[in-house]
Amino acid sequence: MTDTNRIPAVFIRGGTSKGLFFHARDLPNDRESRDAIFLAVLGSPDPYGRQLDGMGGGYSSVSKAVVIAPSDRADADVDFTFAQVVVDKPMVDYAQTCGNLSSAVGPFAVDEGLVQVADGPAVVRVFNTNTSKVYHAHFDVRAGRSVEKGDVVLPGVSGTAALVRLDYVDPGGAMTRAFLPTGNPIDTFDVPGIGSVEASLVDATNPVVFVDAASFGKTATEHPDALDADTSFMAAMDDLRRQAGVAMGLADRPQDVPLSNPKIAILAAPADSVTISGEAVSASTHDLQIRILSMEKCHKAVTGTGAMCLAAASGVVGSVPHRLRKERGSKVRIASPSGVVALAADVDHSAESGWRVRAISVERTQRRLMEGWVRLPHG
Repeated sequence: MTDTNRIPAVFIRGGTSKGLFFHARDLPNDRESRDAIFLAVLGSPDPYGRQLDGMGGGYSSVSKAVVIAPSDRADADVDFTFAQVVVDKPMVDYAQTCGNLSSAVGPFAVDEGLVQVADGPAVVRVFNTNTSKVYHAHFDVRAGRSVEKGDVVLPGVSGTAALVRLDYVDPGGAMTRAFLPTGNPIDTFDVPGIGSVEASLVDATNPVVFVDAASFGKTATEHPDALDADTSFMAAMDDLRRQAGVAMGLADRPQDVPLSNPKIAILAAPADSVTISGEAVSASTHDLQIRILSMEKCHKAVTGTGAMCLAAASGVVGSVPHRLRKERGSKVRIASPSGVVALAADVDHSAESGWRVRAISVERTQRRLMEGWVRLPHG
């Protein structure tokens, strides 16, 4: 007798996130039934915010699901769909992607036999259905499986692991109309309790609103918990985020802007700071400070797509990130609450097409944590 209350799944850390990975073949085709499964196995909605009755961990970065299938596209090997499971509401959001879990998609495809590659350096081409963009995952393969052991240290993750490099080609306008959705490096908004605020609205792998931390009386060196506890700050940031979402074309009214996108971040010029693990970070080690909000919480590190978007935005002359950026090297070094990450972005400008991001490259790590089945409640 077939046990219909269990579904094959793999629990994987990708970057600074964790999530459940599924084969599309093992899930129902209709969205409503899939969402019910994701909510049940991750433990949402949970009014206590802990997801004790599921695999989630009480934060947006560890309440995620991924669906993988062979691709029919000529330019991709696999299709990748990301689902953000809201912790305290019966909601599954597809209006974003996850740059961190993106790092585990290529290795999953190889380890599960969806893609056949030779041992050595491998490349898996991934089509993200959330953004309709293709990225290339580069990693090593040994004995037919992705290599997980290595010496790469990823801020926010303990220990070391093998490198996974993600190359995003032409990632602008992933969720909106363009790399700069309004066409402007700077837009100005009236935020209740704050006043006039300048912000840069940028869409590269995901849409993000970038604002100078000083506009909100902050330094972008604060502990995430301190920002979460500042209810006036969080309310003002959400108001700006929703206004910007309308300007970016994500909704017609502020109240209809998705919870997931756009993300919003405060930035600052380099400064001495301390990570959430207590490690001192010197101002000389980075070019920008960031504190980014995701799903109404300050991220404990930085979202992968947020970091990529910031790297691209910092190349746009006149933008908030460009004003605050310290150096103009080939890589942008970003100080997050968990440490410094470096990314490369190829950005240019022409009279014909305006600002364009040609490519973004980011380095992550990943590791398979558990494989088997997730269980659904018996009726």
